[in-house]
This record gives sequence, structure tokens and C-alpha cells, in this order.
Amino acid sequence: MPEKKFKQILTNEKNLIRILDNLKEGIIAHDLNRRIFFFNREAERISGYNRSEVLNADCHEAFGEPFCGERCLFRNNDTFVPNKSDYPVTLITKDGETRNIEMSVSKMLDESGEIFGVIAFIKDITDIVQFRLRTGELTSYANIVGRDRKMLQVFQQIRDLSGYDYPVHISGETGTGKELVAEAIHAASRRAGAPFVPINCGALPEGLVESELFGHVKGAFTGAIRDKKGRFELADSGTILLDEVAELSKEMQVKLLRFVQTGKFEKVGGERTVSVNVRIISATNSDLKKEVKNKNFREDLYYRLNVIPVHLPPLRERKNDIPLLVDFFLKQFSGDNENKNIVITSEAISLMMDYAWPGNVRQLQNALQYAIVKSCGNYIRPQDLPMELTDLRVDKSRRGPSKKLHFELVRDALEKTGHNKAKAARLLSVGRATLYRFLNDYPDVVPESLEKT
Repeated sequence: MPEKKFKQILTNEKNLIRILDNLKEGIIAHDLNRRIFFFNREAERISGYNRSEVLNADCHEAFGEPFCGERCLFRNNDTFVPNKSDYPVTLITKDGETRNIEMSVSKMLDESGEIFGVIAFIKDITDIVQFRLRTGELTSYANIVGRDRKMLQVFQQIRDLSGYDYPVHISGETGTGKELVAEAIHAASRRAGAPFVPINCGALPEGLVESELFGHVKGAFTGAIRDKKGRFELADSGTILLDEVAELSKEMQVKLLRFVQTGKFEKVGGERTVSVNVRIISATNSDLKKEVKNKNFREDLYYRLNVIPVHLPPLRERKNDIPLLVDFFLKQFSGDNENKNIVITSEAISLMMDYAWPGNVRQLQNALQYAIVKSCGNYIRPQDLPMELTDLRVDKSRRGPSKKLHFELVRDALEKTGHNKAKAARLLSVGRATLYRFLNDYPDVVPESLEKT
């Protein structure tokens, strides 16, 4: 009887709307012509739009642009609509605020099984992401691992950039993950769903750079047997990453500057002007400002590319992230090795914490792969690590034994002593100078606001 009553309630339109309006997820439904026919109260709160403003309107026109950005399934008439599609969306509200949204889109079928529209469930996770960033609970962001305050600042920058389309320049040493950050910026933007096209400017032969960037027409040079699109054209509506941009010649810098200013270019050997809509992210492991000072890089191009600078710290400046990174990579490698559970010993981790990692995260990843092969088992021990790390172990043994401090031990001691360093040193049975050196190497153990002498 209760089930029958409930079904009767659901068949009443007003009752159904009342139920949907009290859900904690936003609901948007539109037909195959993008005409919105349902918009619940939570969708109003998330988007800032009143349902009276959007009902019966074209989805793209109601919000001034596709609600889903470049992920929109209804840009073309022949678009295939999957049964269900889940993806993140960066939403710009009516008031211009940026919101992080989790969206789930499903197609709606009529009695005959024909699709007549789609329904989207949206969940606002902005406050959750912001809270985890503010409290330091976030240990990864878009496959970038880290909880060091410098990395949390990078995560915040990625999030802040999601609502804007400005050029970004990423600086950092080789192996710090510049391409990962560029991809994360793209994925968090309204361009997510459109192409992300990376190109390493330093890896291309001088004579092919212009063709790779801008394309060429048939017969433009020997070997040009057909028309070819360049990377900028392939990235239309999306994002292009110009890695090692400092390696471009002066001639190419001039042509790149013109494109950055106008969004237009001509293919090699072509006469027709091509226009594309591309966001540019550049990256380099050198000091671009110093290259400008040394007359190796155009100053006007530098200011065009360096609108939003993002700097990635080297691994030696965020050593507390090493155990996190090791755990992340070992889980990846375990999946690659038929679910083989790979464990690293605390002695091996300790050795990795003492190493300077000139090749940064990429070198750490390679070192773990080497150790997995050498260990021939489930355990990685110090002797399984690459020679540069085992040599460090031998060097330390020659200098004699030393008290090994760990992040967790020091943090616990400081908390127990009210962040009094002298008392914490006594509790740890080390000299005050030893503790001070450790804190100098790992400043994130104690928040600056709590530091005491």
C-alpha cells in the first residue's frame, strides 16, 4: 500500500517538482535542441540564475556560453550522446564567481526507447576543495602529488586560473612536472574537453619548428607532399603548451609574438591567413627573465607570455613530499606488475629523504623503477636503489652513526612540548643544533605562526 501511494505521489507533477527541488544536487534537463525544460532550486543556487531566466531558452544562450564549456555534447547536430558521462566542470556563475562542479549527464528515453533529451546532475564541490587546500589536507591535485605548502600554493593557483583564459608561464627545473601542471590548468578551465597539445620547442630541428607550429601547404618544401596542420591549428578551442620556449630562435620568436597578439598566422608556403582560438601556456627550466637580459629572448614576447607566472619548487625544497610520491608511484607500479604488492623499507625511504634529487620527481620515479627490477621481490631495500643513492649510504657510514630524525617524530615532539624547540630536542635525545638543522631542512614541520625558540 505505501509503495502504491508513493507511485501516485510521483505521478503528480507538483509533488515531483517539490521532491526534486529539495535535493542537494542541481538538476538541469534540456531537449535535443538544447531547450531547457527543467531547472531545480539547487541549480539556481549553484549557477546564480533564476529558473525564470533559463526555462525554454537555448542552453548556450541562457548562460551566455555552453554550460559545460568545451565538453558540451550538443555543439554539433550529429553529436553522439552516451548513456552516462561524468566529468568536472568549471562554472562561471551569473555574478562572475568561479565554481568547481562535478557533473553527471545521462540521456533520457521515451516509451519507445528514443532519446528526447538529457538530464544533468550537478554538485558544487568548491567549498570542499577550498577547505582542503586551506587546511593542508589535500595530498594531490589532478595527478600532481604533494602537500608541502609550496605545492598547495601551486594547487591554489591552478584553481584560481580555472575561470580565466590568460597566458601562463610555468618555470621550474627539469623533472618538476611542468607538463602535468599545464595539463591540470587546461583540465580545470572551460577549455577542458578540447585538445591539449604539448610541443617541446627544444626538441625540434631548426628547419622544422615553423612547420610544426603553424603547418605547411603541399609543395612548400622538399618532402611536403600534402597540406599539414600545425600544432596551433590542432589545438583550436583548446590549449597549447610551448615547453622549453626559451629555445626558440629570434626569427620564430617574432612569428610567435605576432600570433600571440592577433591569433592569426600563415602556413609555411601558404598565402591564406588562418585564425584559431588557443590558450597559450609556456614553460622553461631556465630563467626567462635572465634570457631577456642577455638579449636571447624578446622582452615584448616575455611580457606577453608571462602574464600569470607559476613556479614549481624542486624536490629538494619539499622533501616531506617524498614518502607521498614513493607511495603514489609504487601503487602505480603494483598495478603494472599484475597486482604485485611492492613495499619499500623505512631504511630505503630514509636514504631517499637524504638525497638531493637533481632530476627531481622524474628521477625519483626512475629510481623506483630501477629498484623494482633490481629487488626481484616485493621489498625494496637500500641496496636496491641506484648507485648515486647507495654511494650516499656508504659516505654516511664513513662519517659515523648519526641520530635519524623523522618528520612525524619531530612533529609529535613539538606538539607535546607546546612547540618549544629546546624541550623538543631533549625529548628526542638530540642536541638543539641537530633539531635546528632538521627544521631548517624541513620548515613545514612547524607552521610559522607557531614557531618558538
